[in-house]
Amino acid sequence: MIKVSAFRWVPDFARGLVRDLRVRWALEEAGLPYDVRLLRDGEKDTAEYRALQPFGQVPVYEEDGLVLFESGAILQHIADKSEVLMPRDAASRAHVVAWMFSALNSIEPYVLNVVTIDLFNADQDWAKTRRPAELAKVVSRFVALNERLGKQEYLEAGRFTVADILMVTVLRNLRHCDLVAQYPALNAYVKRCEARPAFKRALDAQMADFEDRAA
Repeated sequence: MIKVSAFRWVPDFARGLVRDLRVRWALEEAGLPYDVRLLRDGEKDTAEYRALQPFGQVPVYEEDGLVLFESGAILQHIADKSEVLMPRDAASRAHVVAWMFSALNSIEPYVLNVVTIDLFNADQDWAKTRRPAELAKVVSRFVALNERLGKQEYLEAGRFTVADILMVTVLRNLRHCDLVAQYPALNAYVKRCEARPAFKRALDAQMADFEDRAA
């Protein structure tokens, strides 16, 4: 049985955004059953867990003795098992992989720079000075993405693929603001992917696993 690690608790602003969601979504799309290993306080820093994930992050993916970390690598492994997520012809597959790397390298770092400023450092002078330049980098990429998605429903192969899982989970990090909503085709793309039953199952499963510490 496939096992995926996830946090038992995260702050409210992070719920629905933790990267194990990407893996759960891919597994749901591929129809592959899995169990979840929920990490208790401090468990991510134990020698046992660091042997699986050197940086103490989630997710870790375990399957019949195979252990993987890094969500992009895990998603590519899952996609290789399912034509639902990855086309089998070489050219289409190469294009999907390119968009996977694009989501992680050309989009995510700049999105997370803005998120870090807005959610953790908004009152700092350095953040106020830096934000316009970081926002401009995101905007330049969103203009290009919006143009592409104004011509087609998904990133590549004429259909939903694993690249869309990565791209949408990157874009969802900006849910605290209206930046994505400013680009109609991009916004419609995110909503279209979020409407997929597999996404809803994955999100519901992640949210159900979080521990309530309100008491």
